[in-house]
Amino acid sequence: MEQYKQEFIEFMVESGVLKFGDFTLKSGRKSPFFMNAGAYVTGSQLHRLGRCYARAIHDAFGLEFDVVFGPAYKGIPLSVITTMAIHELYGAEVRYCSNRKEVKDHGDTGILLGSNLKDGDRVVMVEDVTTSGKSIEETYPILKSQADVDIKGLMVSLNRMEVGKGGEVCALDEVRERYGFPTAAIVTMDEVTEYLFNRECQGKVVIDETVKEALDAYYERYGVR
Repeated sequence: MEQYKQEFIEFMVESGVLKFGDFTLKSGRKSPFFMNAGAYVTGSQLHRLGRCYARAIHDAFGLEFDVVFGPAYKGIPLSVITTMAIHELYGAEVRYCSNRKEVKDHGDTGILLGSNLKDGDRVVMVEDVTTSGKSIEETYPILKSQADVDIKGLMVSLNRMEVGKGGEVCALDEVRERYGFPTAAIVTMDEVTEYLFNRECQGKVVIDETVKEALDAYYERYGVR
């Protein structure tokens, strides 16, 4: 496993973004873990997060693109910090863009924040986590309505590796199959579990035998087979 992936897993735990216990998800599922990207709040945390996205995008999609797009709302800061990190790490000058939830009819009018889009723009999308593909379903038509853009890929921080709405493959794979562009994650839950199992992080083992059994049971029921 790449060093930045190991660092990212520890970073999620240190920041309180990834927690283990008993949680009820929006879907109603009872989950032994919970991921909340909203817990990244400090300058240093956001700086580190942007660098992790930049490295993962570089490895998965390369740097031949023009725009980093983040769906509102959580995708807005992700697009900004990723754009900055790509410049910092690789010297590449790309633009950031996000959508508004509603069209602004005065001042800086329109549905987009940041850069405007133009025909031929190559776009990488960033999200925190994709569980149902709903945000892509909402924002993909917005992107395509603004200009004839080429979506080079979607990067999320964590692939939960649970079956999507179709019940056959994970949500990231459903997005790839539906829209025809590549999808990837900084880390998967398989990688998280493998790395953290019986390993101390922040002075304690967060995935011990009990938590591992709960994770195995959860993925037996909801995981991609």
